[in-house]
Amino acid sequence: MMQQAAPRIYCIPATQAPVVAVFRRGPSNWTHLGRWDLAGQRYEPGAWLGGRIFPRRADLSPDGQYLCYFAHKPSATWEHGEAYVAISKLPWLTALHAFGTCGTWTRGYYFTEEDRSDNVPMETLPIPYRLRSIPVVQFANERQRGWIEAEDSPARDYRDAWDQHRNARMRKPQPCGTRVLCVESVGWAGGESGVDQAVDGLNVRYSLESNGDLDLLDDLQWADWSREGHLLVATRSGQLQMRKLRGESPEILFEADLSRLEPNPTPAPIWAQNW
Repeated sequence: MMQQAAPRIYCIPATQAPVVAVFRRGPSNWTHLGRWDLAGQRYEPGAWLGGRIFPRRADLSPDGQYLCYFAHKPSATWEHGEAYVAISKLPWLTALHAFGTCGTWTRGYYFTEEDRSDNVPMETLPIPYRLRSIPVVQFANERQRGWIEAEDSPARDYRDAWDQHRNARMRKPQPCGTRVLCVESVGWAGGESGVDQAVDGLNVRYSLESNGDLDLLDDLQWADWSREGHLLVATRSGQLQMRKLRGESPEILFEADLSRLEPNPTPAPIWAQNW
């Protein structure tokens, strides 16, 4: 019997609420969306899409309610085409507003509370946010969430239009603690084909700096801090975990197994179908 491949997972935490958007890819032509409630310590499964969402070109609103995502669904028959940007309510994908793009090279958008937005085809949104284009830079989502580029990170070549030909390094200090979470890109997999569990083609490696020592976290495909300083992770085997770091062995405060999920598309609830 063939062993089921572990899913590729990427997460986007809200900046002002204890909520995390969870993107799960697998099988290859399916994407699953979930909502991780950090305060309630529970995982809420949501929509399935028979297509691809580019999570590094998506964003979660600061309050954790709305998702702006960039998707490619070859079987789409609506007026926006097969490559489109849409806004929905987490953890569902029902488009409350959407517009087509010129293809999969398009950048996604992030939420901003500024009065101005990019010139995108949309009316004024009935929410307290506008949209700006996600910058063409490695770890753009992380930069919006307190990560900073390390001093020893290689400089970007001005000829590298898509910022993909360097191994950028990012750092984020632990809230209420002394550790530093580190991540670096280690090359491109040439697409999201499951090679080293690359998300949007970017291979990454996480490590934890503590008291001058650097420990490789090679079991992780995504990580960030909670506001309390707990380590939030998605493991390479498909587990979501909240870890309390203490001594040699971290204490797992929460765990959800996403490895065995199978595509199960269901209609969004009524509350997710309207603003």
